[in-house]
Amino acid sequence: MPMPAAGRDPRRIPGYGTINPRIPVTATEPMPLQNRLSTAGSAPLDDDLRRIVQARHHDPFAVLGRHQRDGAEYVRAFLPQAEAAWIVETGAPLERIPETDLFEWRGAPGTVPDRYRIGWRDRNGGGQHEQFDPYCFPPLIPDFDLHLFGEGRHWHAYRILGAHPVTVEGIAGVRFAVWAPNAERVSVVGDFNAWDGRRHPMRIRGSTGVWELFVPGLPAGTLYKFEIRNRHTGAVVLKTDPYGRYFERRPATAAIVEEEPAFEWGDGDWMQARRERDWLHAPMSVYETHLGSWRRRDDGGFLNYRELAHELVDYVKSLGYTHIELLPVTEHPLDASWGYQTTGFYAPTSRHGTPDDFRYFVDRCHREGIGVFLDWVPGHFPKDAYALARFDGSALYEHEDPRRGEHRDWGTLIFNYGRNEVRNFLLSSALYWLQEFHIDGLRVDAVASMLYLDYSRQPGDWIPNIYGGNENLEAIDFLRQLNQVTHGQQPGTLMIAEESTAWPQVTRPTWLGGLGFSMKWNMGWMHDTLVYMTKDPIHRHFHHDQLTFGLLYAFTENFVLPFSHDEVVHGKRSMLDKMPGDEWQRFANLRLLYTYMSTYPGKKLLFMGSEFAHGREWNHEHPLDWYLLDYPNHGGVQRLIADLNRMYREEPALHRFDFEPRGFEWIDCHDASQSVLSYLRRSEDQVVVVVVNFTPVVRRDYRLGVPVPGAYREIHNSDSEYYGGSNVGNGAGVEAEAVPWMGRPYSIRLTLPPLAGIVLKPATGA
Repeated sequence: MPMPAAGRDPRRIPGYGTINPRIPVTATEPMPLQNRLSTAGSAPLDDDLRRIVQARHHDPFAVLGRHQRDGAEYVRAFLPQAEAAWIVETGAPLERIPETDLFEWRGAPGTVPDRYRIGWRDRNGGGQHEQFDPYCFPPLIPDFDLHLFGEGRHWHAYRILGAHPVTVEGIAGVRFAVWAPNAERVSVVGDFNAWDGRRHPMRIRGSTGVWELFVPGLPAGTLYKFEIRNRHTGAVVLKTDPYGRYFERRPATAAIVEEEPAFEWGDGDWMQARRERDWLHAPMSVYETHLGSWRRRDDGGFLNYRELAHELVDYVKSLGYTHIELLPVTEHPLDASWGYQTTGFYAPTSRHGTPDDFRYFVDRCHREGIGVFLDWVPGHFPKDAYALARFDGSALYEHEDPRRGEHRDWGTLIFNYGRNEVRNFLLSSALYWLQEFHIDGLRVDAVASMLYLDYSRQPGDWIPNIYGGNENLEAIDFLRQLNQVTHGQQPGTLMIAEESTAWPQVTRPTWLGGLGFSMKWNMGWMHDTLVYMTKDPIHRHFHHDQLTFGLLYAFTENFVLPFSHDEVVHGKRSMLDKMPGDEWQRFANLRLLYTYMSTYPGKKLLFMGSEFAHGREWNHEHPLDWYLLDYPNHGGVQRLIADLNRMYREEPALHRFDFEPRGFEWIDCHDASQSVLSYLRRSEDQVVVVVVNFTPVVRRDYRLGVPVPGAYREIHNSDSEYYGGSNVGNGAGVEAEAVPWMGRPYSIRLTLPPLAGIVLKPATGA
C-alpha cells in the first residue's frame, strides 16, 4: 500500500537533480550523470575511473583506497563537492584528476599506513572534514557466513546483514550489508553523505549477491538507506534496509542504525522455566491486543512501550490472563493495516518507542508472570516502492509471475519460498524475535494462503505444482523448516498457526508428516459457535448440531479457541452486539458464551475490549471505550472474565487435557429440545460438571447423571448477580442421589439459570 510523500525538505545533489531521500527514485531511465564528466583538454578516463564517476562500478575497492602498481603506491578518493583533499597522517595532498571529483596521491610504497584518514575542504567556503577512508578496510563478513546464507541455513543472518556498529582495529564505525544480487551498484546513503549515492558505493562479495561496506566514524542513530542501480536499465531506487532493526516513525521510511543491544534482562527465571514448561498441559488464556488502540494518551498520542509495560501488564494480570498476544508490532507504513502490511521484519514499530523500550515491555511481562506472543506475517508483504518489492530491480523476494507472486485480494506480494535467501530472511526474522526480544511464541498469520496455490484465486489465475495439485510445496517445506528451526533453536517457544481449512496434521510433528506447529486456531469452532449464538433462543434447538459437531474433531489438532480482532471489525459487530434479545439477554448471552468457551477443550484467546462487552466495533484509530466500565453490566462481564480465568487456571480438570479425549466426556449432548448441553472435564484425579442453558427459561429439577456420589458445589454461575445476572442457581450446592441416570450410577437435580452456564465440583475425586 503506497505511502504519502514524506515530510522532509529535498536535497539538491549535483548531477542527480532534486530527490527526497525518504521516497524512492522510481525512474525507468538512468539518472543523469554528474555534471563534471567532461575530460576535454586532458587524457580520457579509463573505464574503471569513469564508472566510479558515473556511480555504476560494482567493485569500488578495485579503484578507490590504497593500491600498489608499477613500484609506486596510490591512494585514490572520490569526493564530490571537495575543493582540496589530503592524507591526514602524512599531510600529503591528493591531486584532483582534471574535470572530476576524483583525487589521487602517488608516492613510495610504505609511506601511508594501512588505516589512514582523508581530509578535505568543501567548495565555496564550506567546512573542513576528515575521516578514515572506508576503502582502506578489508571485508568484514566471513566467507562461511555468506556460504550459510546462500544455502538458506544461516539462522542468525540478521547478525551479518543490515547495519551493525563495530570496531575494526580500534576504529569505530558501522558495517553495512545488503543482499541485492541483480544490482549493478549499491551504495549506502544517509544524512552523513547528503544522501548522495556516489559517496559510499559498496563492494560485492563474489557471487553471493551480498554487498558490504564499513563506514568509519558513524554513530548509532544514523539514518540510512540503500541506493541501488539496476544492472539492466540503469534505473536507481532508494530502498530501506530489509534487515533494519529500527526505523523512523511513519511516514518517514529511513532505517536507523541501532546500537548493539546492551539491555539488562531481568527475566532469567522465566526463560529457564520456559525451556522446561509442559505447555501442553498448562492453562493458557490469551489477551489479544492492538497496542495503538488499547489506550491512548490524553492528547491522542500513542503510549510508549514502557508505559504499556505497566498499564497493560497490570491490567492483564488483574484479569488473570496468562499471555498477551500482540497484533504485529513489526514496522509497517499504514496504521490501518494493523501491522499486517509489514515492511520491517526485524524492527519493533517506532510508534511506541525504541527497540530497547520494547525489550523493557517484554521483560516486565515476564517478571509479572505474563507470556508474550507476537503476530508474525510471513505470508505476504506490501508493494511499497521503498521496501521489499522488486528490491534490486528484479522480483527478488517475490515471484516474477503474479499468478504466484501476488495476492489479488490484498494487493500484496507473496514471498518466493523456494529461494534460499528468502527463506533465510524469514527464518532469521522468526528467530530474531524469539531470541533477541525473548518473545514466547509466534502466531503465524494467514497460513492457509501459504499452503494453497489457488487461495482466493479464480480459475486460470494460478499455476499448479509439479504434480498438478494446488498445494504450495515450497511453502509447505518452508513452514516445516520454520517449526523445526524455531523449536530446535529456542526450546519452549510456541508456534501457533492461523489456519482456516481442514489441512491435516497442522500441529503434528514434521517427522510424522505434520507441519510441526504447536497449536492452531480453531476457526471452525469459532464460526459455528458464533452463528449459533446469533440465533434467537427460540430457534436454537434447530441448530443444536453447531455446538456438538466440534467435538468430532476437537482432538485432531492442538486447538486455540479464538474470539479475535477479526470477529469485531468490518461490519461483524462487537461481541456484545452479536447477541440477540433485549439488553439483559444480550449481556446474559455474552456471559454464557464466555463460560462455554472457558470450559470447552482448548486454549483460550479473547480480543481486547471483548472482556468488558465493548459496545461498538473495534476502530484502530480510537482507544477502547473505557467509560463503559462505569456501567454495571459492563463491569459485570469484566468480573466474569477474571473469575473464569482464575477458575480455568486453578482447576486442573479444565486445562490439564485440553488436547486429549480423556479430558472431555459428554453427559448429555442430545437435549436439543431444551437447548441444554452438559459434559465433564477431567484431569488425572479431578472432575468438574458443566451445564450450559442456551434459552432464557429457568429449568428446575433438571436431573443429570454424575460419576461419583456426595456433595456437588457450584463453583461458577454466569447468572450470578455479581456479574449482572438474575442470581438463579443452586446455592450451597446439591447432593448426589443413588438414582441411575444417563448410564451413570448417580444423579443430581439442578436449577438451571436462564441463558447461563454453571460449573459444579464434587467434594470427592473423579
